[in-house]
Amino acid sequence: MNIPYAIPECRVAHLVERHHDHLVVPVRLDAATGCCPECGHASRSVHSRYHRQPADLPLSTSQTKLRIEVRRFYCLNPTCRRRIFAKTPTDLLAPHARRTRRLGEAQARVGLACGGAGGARLLAHLHMPASRATVLRLVTRMPMPDTPAPIRVGIDDWAIRKGSRYGTIVVDLDRHRVVDLLPDRTAPTVAGWLERHSSVALVAWDRSTEYARGASLGAPQAQQVADRWHLLTNMRQAVERWLHGAHARLRSLPLLPGSTVRPARRNRAFARSTTELEAAAQSRMRWQVVYDEVRHRHAAGKPLLAIARALGLARATVRKYASAETFPARLPHGAGPSLLDPHVAYLAGRIDEGSENAMALWREIREQGYPGTSRQVHRFVAERRTRPVRSGRKPRSAKASASEPPGSETLLPPARQLAWLLVQPTSVLNESEAAVVSRVEQDDTARAVTGLARRFTALVRAAGKGNPVADDRDAAADIEAWITKARTCEAPAIATFASGLEADIAAVRAALMEPWSSGQAEGQVNRLKLIKRQCYGRAGLNLLKRRMVLAA
Repeated sequence: MNIPYAIPECRVAHLVERHHDHLVVPVRLDAATGCCPECGHASRSVHSRYHRQPADLPLSTSQTKLRIEVRRFYCLNPTCRRRIFAKTPTDLLAPHARRTRRLGEAQARVGLACGGAGGARLLAHLHMPASRATVLRLVTRMPMPDTPAPIRVGIDDWAIRKGSRYGTIVVDLDRHRVVDLLPDRTAPTVAGWLERHSSVALVAWDRSTEYARGASLGAPQAQQVADRWHLLTNMRQAVERWLHGAHARLRSLPLLPGSTVRPARRNRAFARSTTELEAAAQSRMRWQVVYDEVRHRHAAGKPLLAIARALGLARATVRKYASAETFPARLPHGAGPSLLDPHVAYLAGRIDEGSENAMALWREIREQGYPGTSRQVHRFVAERRTRPVRSGRKPRSAKASASEPPGSETLLPPARQLAWLLVQPTSVLNESEAAVVSRVEQDDTARAVTGLARRFTALVRAAGKGNPVADDRDAAADIEAWITKARTCEAPAIATFASGLEADIAAVRAALMEPWSSGQAEGQVNRLKLIKRQCYGRAGLNLLKRRMVLAA
């Protein structure tokens, strides 16, 4: 019986034997002679024979084993110290191996794609069974590929354990392949890797100070390129930091003539219960105490990092509180999606007709397809009730209006949403968004911040769309003029952002001139997260590196 694939250095000796759970293929070596591994002399004198039964690639839907007849030869060289040696198919089998090389490679490739436990489950269906430990062992034994020396690389951080430990991923931007995973994101580690790869001529990074220092130490000859997406993000974050401190002042600005106060649709959440309001008030008091403590320590000259460590707060929270002129209270919630929204107009009409029985209204809209409970209907009716209920309680509308914060009808969006509006070109804003921006721009500082943010965003986006500035001198002039103007801005966050750009001016210029960025590294980090989840968080750096590099 012929088998549908070749067996290196061997030929089929007899018919294939079928067992209840596998097939056995008897084979013999083609060579009639063997060479002594010590002296290299050939011999035809057979001493004895024995059999090896390694597992091989499956035939059809059956596991397959080879029964290889191995011959022992006499070494006829009188000066050789070895008397007997065995002739084995080295291309097919490793010494003492229980599986052929090609089967081990196939199982390792499955392990690269699926991991240990997942690979073991898939291999059982493919009739190449192996335990998850064996699959991972085969993966770790695979040799790393010989790749060309990288010329342009992108580096980014990734979470080994989020919030605790971080590593660095290095991507070859020309080949779109992961080159290496580093155990941390410190400057000495990055510098050491770059020193070992002297061919690197360009490094794209995400404006991390550690990566900038590491690139300068390890590859001073390489051009550094700041990532354009991170430049835009840092600009928006600077605007947001300034808004956290100025939001209270901006909320007091008057509405422009012709601006609509309330949109036609529901613009705030349903009324909250008394228990929820009390819990919110207590939470506000606790954070008010924290805010006062941060402001007191910051006024005393304590560093932000020291305040964060002493109070157990995130550094971003400390920075926000330190720059805020008043307590940055959480704004009232806007109108989120609700099952009741399609029936709001009907309910408002029925209430205007005098029907204030919440259960009756709930039954009516339930017949119209409302799938929810009566709780939201009770809240909706309670806000608009004009007559006392039978229990004698007062209408809730008066209480709700009294608890509403003053000026709630003219509230601005939160700082994060407002920062996004201020950095956008006016051409992409709709009517209501443009009205909000126009109202904010009544403030002189806000008008200056908005102008600077839009100008910087236009510069970076023009380069990102493949329309870089004409030459190096124009790029340098534009960005340096922007930095000079931004450093005199009355908003401290914008001035600080401009100072940071000035420190990385060469990388920022390159971001406007070069097509390279660290976007590829961001995409590879997403793939790395998937592999980590497949490994259930138990994969070490060596296994992650092999799965990222070998499976690319």
